[in-house]
Amino acid sequence: MELKRTPLYDTHRALGAKMVEFSGWEMPVQYKGILDEHRAVRNAAGLFDIDHMGQVRVTGRDARAYLQNLLTANFADMEINTAKYAVMCYADGTCVDDTFVYRFADEWMVVVNAGNGAKDNAWMLAQAHAQTSRFDVSLQDVSAEFYMLAFQGPLAEQVLQQTKGLQESFDLADLKYHHAREFHIHDERGIIARTGYTGEDGFELFIPFSHGKHVWDAILDAGKDVGVQPIGLGARDSLRFEAKFALYGHEIDANTTPMEAALGWACDLDKNFIGRDVLLKQKLEGVKKKLVGFEMLERGIARNGYEIASNGKTVGYVTSGMPAPTLEKNIGLGYVPPELAKIGTGFDILIRGKATKARVVKTPFYANRARGK
Repeated sequence: MELKRTPLYDTHRALGAKMVEFSGWEMPVQYKGILDEHRAVRNAAGLFDIDHMGQVRVTGRDARAYLQNLLTANFADMEINTAKYAVMCYADGTCVDDTFVYRFADEWMVVVNAGNGAKDNAWMLAQAHAQTSRFDVSLQDVSAEFYMLAFQGPLAEQVLQQTKGLQESFDLADLKYHHAREFHIHDERGIIARTGYTGEDGFELFIPFSHGKHVWDAILDAGKDVGVQPIGLGARDSLRFEAKFALYGHEIDANTTPMEAALGWACDLDKNFIGRDVLLKQKLEGVKKKLVGFEMLERGIARNGYEIASNGKTVGYVTSGMPAPTLEKNIGLGYVPPELAKIGTGFDILIRGKATKARVVKTPFYANRARGK
């Protein structure tokens, strides 16, 4: 299968990026190096090409009711120009995908993961016209309308405010966490949102598609003297991992529920939605597996898919694991039985067949207190 490429492919190559396959796309995994890029985001700011993500516009008389039924979060009192994280579930409570939902004056927009675009679109369309719940809504894939970038880090606000072509009459300091607002480039509509998936303050930008490269270049130029760097998928993964943000295909998938994945905070069980009864049952009766964070007590790196053992018996599996650049420790996330989920509990990670000691620790591994202002 031929891999898809974003329009910035040649730009990434010119910047020295190493390109890899990711969810059907050929994307930059690193430029200068994952460790250097990770630290750039934590200490300054980093720019990500995330145009492989999908966006679906939802309009119509029943748009809100449709999203209430489709997703776990409650949108009843959601204000215009705000954003909310939500999970899309199957009837058995397992995860179709995790999403960000944006509300604007005349529309809603659902952002979905790159590898799930076709599946998500099909599922969303099926639920709009299901026999048991027909909704007066229109769904439109607008992924080609916007070029999606993320700009994350403690200096992101300062640099973005100075970026030529994005200067507006509003002060970015007034844009609160999980809020968004519209702007224009040559009369074309764009969106700036104070959202992100790195654990840092920052922004996600929906640029009018034809201006994607201009904005990319302008941000890097505005931040060149303060340490701003282009960031690849490698550091994007290590950053989200330290903050314990779920990655589809690792922490969540069609075999896990939000309750098992410690995403109960994103599920409003006081409203009806697809999969709600299963999740309510799990809340009341408990789950059979829980997602936990752990640190390695012996030398070794836990990787996705490694088995977790207790008393010589396999009891779970690792979903993500790596050396954490900020903590300078080997840590991981994985599913274990509830009785092994208490902080301080020890178990083994089977690394190439060798039992290597680990213990449960508090998560998120990294939390930036300045985030969410």
